[in-house]
Amino acid sequence: MPLPRPQHAATTTAGHNTIGNLPEWDLSDLYSAPDAAEIGRDMGWLETACASFAKDYEGKLAALDAAGMAKCIARNEAIENIAGRLMSYAGLRYYQNTLDAARAKQMADLQDKITTFTTPLVFFGLEFNRIDEAQYQAVFADPAVARFKPAFDRLRAMRPYQLSDELERFLHDQSVVGSAAWNRLFDEQLAGMTFSVAGESQSLEATLDLMTDHDRSRREAGARALADGFAGQIKLFARVHNTLAKEKEIEDRWRKMPNPQFSRHLSNHVEPEVVAALRDAVVAAYPRLSHRYYTLKAKWLGLEKLQVWDRNAPLPTEAPRLIGWDEARETVLAAYAGFSPEMAAIAEPFFKRGWIDAAVKPGKAPGAFAHPTVTTVHPYVLLNYLGKPRDVMTLAHELGHGVHQVLAAPQGETLAPTPLTVAETASVFGEMLTFRRLLDAAKTPAERKQLLAGKVEDQINTVVRQIAFYDFECKLHAARATGELTPDDINALWMSVQAESLGPAFEFMPGYEAFWAYIPHFVHSPFYVYAYAFGDGLVNALYAAYAEGLPDFQAKYFEMLKAGGSKHHKDLLAPFGLDASDPAFWGKGLGMIASMIDELEAMEG
Repeated sequence: MPLPRPQHAATTTAGHNTIGNLPEWDLSDLYSAPDAAEIGRDMGWLETACASFAKDYEGKLAALDAAGMAKCIARNEAIENIAGRLMSYAGLRYYQNTLDAARAKQMADLQDKITTFTTPLVFFGLEFNRIDEAQYQAVFADPAVARFKPAFDRLRAMRPYQLSDELERFLHDQSVVGSAAWNRLFDEQLAGMTFSVAGESQSLEATLDLMTDHDRSRREAGARALADGFAGQIKLFARVHNTLAKEKEIEDRWRKMPNPQFSRHLSNHVEPEVVAALRDAVVAAYPRLSHRYYTLKAKWLGLEKLQVWDRNAPLPTEAPRLIGWDEARETVLAAYAGFSPEMAAIAEPFFKRGWIDAAVKPGKAPGAFAHPTVTTVHPYVLLNYLGKPRDVMTLAHELGHGVHQVLAAPQGETLAPTPLTVAETASVFGEMLTFRRLLDAAKTPAERKQLLAGKVEDQINTVVRQIAFYDFECKLHAARATGELTPDDINALWMSVQAESLGPAFEFMPGYEAFWAYIPHFVHSPFYVYAYAFGDGLVNALYAAYAEGLPDFQAKYFEMLKAGGSKHHKDLLAPFGLDASDPAFWGKGLGMIASMIDELEAMEG
């Protein structure tokens, strides 16, 4: 399918369907223009504020009483707010068009300057972690600062892994030519790639979209075009992964981290044994989840073996249909309103006020995300909307993030950010609400089958596929610790987890071994991916409690979202009678997926 034109009125020749006019961001709530005087004003304020903060507090944190600590935290939050506003604006403009040299330059220049301005602040975390434990507990018992304690508990979890002040400043300074530079190279390379499909040049998003086409020959053409494209750049992608994995290994070794995953667990405020229990439960469930479902799918498609281009294929009975933007909006808002009018009211401004950028455009970042920006503004959602049913579920997912971020914002810059393990809760719950509304409205067994199959596939993509990604990362970082990895080495690691997770129903075309190359999480957020599986399992358990009529569920749910990062996952889940550290917890969530596959199998009888 040709790319929609930049004016964002996307149409199709399939009947008279039209996607409609797709919204784009209005970033003026951050800054009115890239050359706005307010940007220079805020940069000047930030430089002065960082210098004065360091002057007033360096070497003095241990002497602060609760009132003094409260003032210190407030000044730090003001700095985070202005720095976050500047980088949010530059970053969002950049992700709208990563091929625009002016946008790339502005983001890089701001990043360089802000890194320089904030280097004097590196002392804060280091010195804070040297405060005597008894004194720390006494100060943060005071109501003036007690609510901030969960965030500073997470900071102090880094105490055993802290380097000298000089080394920490060095790491801070060199980040712009280290991981940040490699991240940017990866983003620009991916955004600039085109793929030749039947003689037509396609973007990454448009080519990936072919993998859900009703026409099997078009799906195959898309898959082979992706394979050819990744193969042509495989040395560069291998260099990015080798460099970032080695950089991480060096830093982890200096910090004496026990393994490459440990820093992610620390930042997520989740115990390694909880993640291990999740991973082991999912891997053990592969045969009754993905292996069983894909065997069914092969039967539905009339195939002895599935190819990679069949993994997300529509069912043969599913009529091709593009879902217009207006219908997608109304579907998601109605699902949200059915759960709580308050949820729909929070989501509605995203559509009305330019908080969503939805069209596929040349140079635009692939995928989808919800960016919280800063707590004094509002989130922005990026989509690449092509009118497929999965795009509607993506809209529901990202709006869930947006609702969560809006509700958590009153916590302030220190406490609003949510650890990744629970950051996916509202997004996956938003998807579940949308799915259940559609399922309840199904008019025929065939329609119900299509919806169930789609949901099972989404959950397999969220749980099985993401845990396979996590295992791939674990293997890649372990292998890189012993030496440089060739593209063939990385390809082999990828295929080892793909075969295990997808199961015997699949055979893999030559070229699929390089499909690790375009997954951004491996580059931007190592070991992030298990958060998706964590969130899906958690939401399945939450939704079961909702469906069983847990008293005051909506109120408890909103309180959980409003908490942001102010509570540990145990405390967040306690009101629902749930505990992620209980090994049986993950079995419940996986059981919900298995029960949907049971129903699909029963339909075959």
